Amino acid sequence: MKRLTYLLRRLQWALLSILFVITLNFFLFRVLPGDPARAGIRDPRLTAQAQQAIRERFGLDKPVINCFETLNPLKLGKCGVNPLETQFFIYVGNLLRGELGTSYHTNRPVSSMLGEALLNTVLLVGAAQVFSIVFGIILGLVAAWKSHTAVDFTALTASLVAWSLPTFWLGIVLLFAGSTWLGLPVVGKLTPGMAYPHWGAKAADLGRHLILPTLTFTIVVLGEYMLVMRSTVLDVLSEDYILTAKAKGLSTFQILKDHALRNALLPMVTIVALNLGFTVAGAIQIETVFSWPGLGLAIFDAVGRRDYPMLQGAFLLIAVSVITANLIADLLYSYLDPRIQAGQS
Repeated sequence: MKRLTYLLRRLQWALLSILFVITLNFFLFRVLPGDPARAGIRDPRLTAQAQQAIRERFGLDKPVINCFETLNPLKLGKCGVNPLETQFFIYVGNLLRGELGTSYHTNRPVSSMLGEALLNTVLLVGAAQVFSIVFGIILGLVAAWKSHTAVDFTALTASLVAWSLPTFWLGIVLLFAGSTWLGLPVVGKLTPGMAYPHWGAKAADLGRHLILPTLTFTIVVLGEYMLVMRSTVLDVLSEDYILTAKAKGLSTFQILKDHALRNALLPMVTIVALNLGFTVAGAIQIETVFSWPGLGLAIFDAVGRRDYPMLQGAFLLIAVSVITANLIADLLYSYLDPRIQAGQS
């Protein structure tokens, strides 16, 4: 019962956060200066009639929201417009149907474009996160167990350097090094114009294109994970139950696996969840450097083209992803440390 109550409470806060993000996301792009009809489609030959047709095409001719003096949203306000026919309520209604609007630049549904870009980003970010988490935990455990030794000093120095490197700079360095010394592809997801005899050849080509951006992402994130894990394990190893485990004659592997690791995972769960938003920010730089057709590159292109529906959909997707990741982190916290769940019941 306590577990169900805790779950419902976290779901409630996540839902309220998503509703706030939806509202903020709508008004954020409406306060930007300029005319979206001209900003989204840059053509100096557009006449006034053509601009008005574009506004009607994308629903920009309707008021953003009805007069705030309207007390009953189901009745006509002083503006003489039905609130349900304003841009805000149309936007919310479209979201409930899974529609994110139409791109100004490509005239395609934003949802389909984001879906394609998201799959590519998940492929890149997912592989990098798995490598960085696994190696970060392992290196953190080893560095903490061998603290104040040459192993600890080397791991600590390498992690600090990796964490401090600018993402775009590291990507450019690896781009030149990988293409010059290893002959790896540096742009795109697949080799243009290549005919693949079978799916294995296509997968191999995709893997070769993934090496450099994945390596860049892994190096940038690995340093932070290793430092957090090392610091947490050092605190755990100073506890009395670790001394008791040593007195029982347990091996180093047993102590680290059965006693130190689980208690040290709590901060790692938090940092991984919080890093999701920063991960997308890093993906923008990496995908731009390597021309990887993911969500980051789509956002970069949309900013240059002032494609407001695309930006609006991308930001909403990122915000919902971060909220969902934090919700999962809360649930994992309650599993890893039942005291948290009991204290909030």
